[in-house]
Amino acid sequence: MHLIRGLQNLKKLPGSSAVTIGNFDGVHIGHRKIISQLVKKSKKLSLSSVLISFAPTPQNFFFREQASLSNFKEKYYLLRELGLDICLIIHLSQAFSQLDAQNFVQKILLNKLNMKYCLTGDDFCFGKNRRGDFKLLQVLSKDSGFTVKKASSVLCNNHRVSSSAIRTFLKYGDMQSASQMLGREFSIAGKVVHGLKNGRIINFPTINIPIKRKISPIYGVFAVTVELYGTTYQGVCNIGNRPIIKGGNNLLEIFLFNFNREVYGIEVKATFKHKITIRLQYFSNFELLKQQIKIDVKDAEDYFNKLSS
Repeated sequence: MHLIRGLQNLKKLPGSSAVTIGNFDGVHIGHRKIISQLVKKSKKLSLSSVLISFAPTPQNFFFREQASLSNFKEKYYLLRELGLDICLIIHLSQAFSQLDAQNFVQKILLNKLNMKYCLTGDDFCFGKNRRGDFKLLQVLSKDSGFTVKKASSVLCNNHRVSSSAIRTFLKYGDMQSASQMLGREFSIAGKVVHGLKNGRIINFPTINIPIKRKISPIYGVFAVTVELYGTTYQGVCNIGNRPIIKGGNNLLEIFLFNFNREVYGIEVKATFKHKITIRLQYFSNFELLKQQIKIDVKDAEDYFNKLSS
């Protein structure tokens, strides 16, 4: 998959293309269905398959910031597995936000990508003030020589699959429902960074991963697994603000069982297995925090023991 970051790097496509457009946050099973249909159709028509997405998402740019299920790197790796030819990331700006839907189609989709086929989701809107939609594409297609189709919604347990539904499941700790809609267990990846090393003071050293998004879709204490050097370790993590220091950036802090190695700079992925609690309080001293972590560790160990029994 060829990645194009920004319209300034988009050259006129030498051939023709099949295009889908959206946020694709989390790359859930609904997204995968659309992409699969696009790739299949593009091969049948001998077109390049092109996925267009945005950074930041239109919701975060225009309305109010919301939690992201995947940061840029995570979304890129997920999309790379799906057989697409090109991924175009459009960086949203005030100038781009003034581009109306018809000009977006003409200047980018037709002039640059020579689009012959377009596949949209069932709630797709685009262009200035979100005035572009499936009906407008149908009208434009008649004079511009492309075909437009709408993908049907994907249902999971009688609920429409959507990124917003997954965010709700994660918020309330329903990891099973979130996993079913994602098509995989929810995880966060990143490089291990140096922390304040306060965990060492209380004999619970942690590996720390910045979550690389302004708002986390998930907060609290969880039983997790982490793969390191080909071995999967079990552990317990806190995600959110540090429990003994008010303020600061969101951070994923993981205490791994039976692990005592330095792994700074290593790329790891933490997979969230089970929610233990929502940690709302801050601790006034390290001894109180230590006692709570002991309880959290015991709960996580009990969870993993039940899985293996």
